[in-house]
Amino acid sequence: MTMRIREDMDGEADFPNALSSMDKMIHTAISRFTLGVSPAALMMAYLDWLVHLSISPAKQLELVQKALRKAVRFYVYAVKCASQPGAQPCPCIEPLPQDKRFGGEEWRRMPFNLMYQSFLLTQQWFHNATTGVHGVNRHHEEVVSFVTRQILDIFAPSNFIPSNPEILRKTLESGGNNLFKGWLNLLEDWERAVIGKKPVGTEQFEVGKTIAVTPGKVVFRNRLIELIQYEPSTRDVYADPVIIIPAWIMKYYILDLSPHDSLVKYLVDKGHTVFMISWKNPGPEERDTGMGDYLELGIMEALRAISGIIHGRRIHALGYCLGGTLLAIAAAAMARDGDGRLGSITLLAAQTDFHEAGELMLFIDESQLAFLEDLMWEQGYLDTRQMAGAFQILKSNDLIWSRMVHDYLLGEREPMFDLMAWNADATRMPYRMHSDYLRSLFLNNDLAEGRFLVKDRPVSLTDIRVPMFVVSTERDHVAPWRSVYKIHLLADTEVTFVLTSGGHNTGIVSEPGHPGRSYRIGTRKENDSYIDAESWTARTPGKEGSWWEAWEAWLRKRSGDKTAPPRMGAPKKGYAPIADAPGIYVMQE
Repeated sequence: MTMRIREDMDGEADFPNALSSMDKMIHTAISRFTLGVSPAALMMAYLDWLVHLSISPAKQLELVQKALRKAVRFYVYAVKCASQPGAQPCPCIEPLPQDKRFGGEEWRRMPFNLMYQSFLLTQQWFHNATTGVHGVNRHHEEVVSFVTRQILDIFAPSNFIPSNPEILRKTLESGGNNLFKGWLNLLEDWERAVIGKKPVGTEQFEVGKTIAVTPGKVVFRNRLIELIQYEPSTRDVYADPVIIIPAWIMKYYILDLSPHDSLVKYLVDKGHTVFMISWKNPGPEERDTGMGDYLELGIMEALRAISGIIHGRRIHALGYCLGGTLLAIAAAAMARDGDGRLGSITLLAAQTDFHEAGELMLFIDESQLAFLEDLMWEQGYLDTRQMAGAFQILKSNDLIWSRMVHDYLLGEREPMFDLMAWNADATRMPYRMHSDYLRSLFLNNDLAEGRFLVKDRPVSLTDIRVPMFVVSTERDHVAPWRSVYKIHLLADTEVTFVLTSGGHNTGIVSEPGHPGRSYRIGTRKENDSYIDAESWTARTPGKEGSWWEAWEAWLRKRSGDKTAPPRMGAPKKGYAPIADAPGIYVMQE
């Protein structure tokens, strides 16, 4: 009888696990239709907004008044346009600076001016309707406003043939040939997507042949990284080496693209000894690889190898995006433990405080993370297409609708270039690691608030004492520059801060000679008072050119005297060259 009871109890214990697995499978199936967005999170946000709006008669009256005023303004504008043929009266509303859809002169003519003005007024009214409703949770308000804007953008007049004057003109001039070419482009893109082939034009950018071609050797490999040591191109080199830590969300060669815009080549040609981490593209077998593994098997193993190859020198570490966040964590842990191997820290578009982490936070709450974890649970990782889809939604006008218009309606292909080809070479994210950093960094902000654990002990960025060089970009939608600027509140060391033109990638890949590049730079000494972000921009003048040159000059002062180049690897210490750069991990699809 006792044994029978135990068997029944064991069976009952397994029953909830079976039900939980069934829930995960259902959530995974739903996610394929929602592009990974939790329908529960979306419904809660809209319900919160709708209920508060329904019990706010003053807000409702305000919206009615705004609608009437917009209608009158639009009516007056339409009458002026109709009564004064050829004239261009002052429009009711101007597009936002980043909205390039209606910039052409043809949009100023009847009836297209009325179409786009009506659309912008409608879009503005819905923004007023979805924001400023008293009592709505701030996160829910941002979600509702964002999703509503995405829905409205689908119906923008620029997206349709009859309401887009540029498409109409091209169709008439070519006898519809543009639509035929666009149809062929659509079929080609669809075929490539189905078979998992990269976009048209990426074939001319081949890793190791046309991009990522800076000579070097893989001098260390474990199950998570390859460490590349680049060959010197100068007779003498600075004594202190540099290590570059890219994000594992990207292939490392964004910093070693074509020879003319390769940060690696730029540093090597300036006399620096450069090492690069190349992350493995994880598969199902890495599902349980967590943040601790990326720290220990990634940064710490790389530092041990560099110290073995170049003994007795301090190492200047650069981290990009999430690689920069991981570097900040590693530096804080090393400072806590008395490890003095780092000579300086450079962070590129890397956040350390995630309280205001931009529109990515729209996809991060408890409901959304639970849904995402169930999706990753089945496959063991976050797929490249799922990750790319989230970033495309954040910039849908640039990455979805403008491409649809240009490629499929105008029938013109944007020429492929190296950075675009790199962007198409996406990576996966392990289940445990992705869950770890979304929860501990984005959701809970553990690093900024002193709760992030390394080897079961919390780390604090205030322990870092080496100088920091921090770069942010003006149009960054992944790591907004004001969020990056918060390093001034967290680090008790000298911080040189740069705000450069461009976005998350284009602002970083900003080689000297690139037209239109500019930046602001300022240094806060260890004992200087805090200056808020807006005051900093007001008092820091802009400079023309590339921030690369300012950083290399900063790095040069801290890199020691010139010396003979080190050997490639250190065979006697277990770091013999095992392959030519770029290695094998970067080739993994």
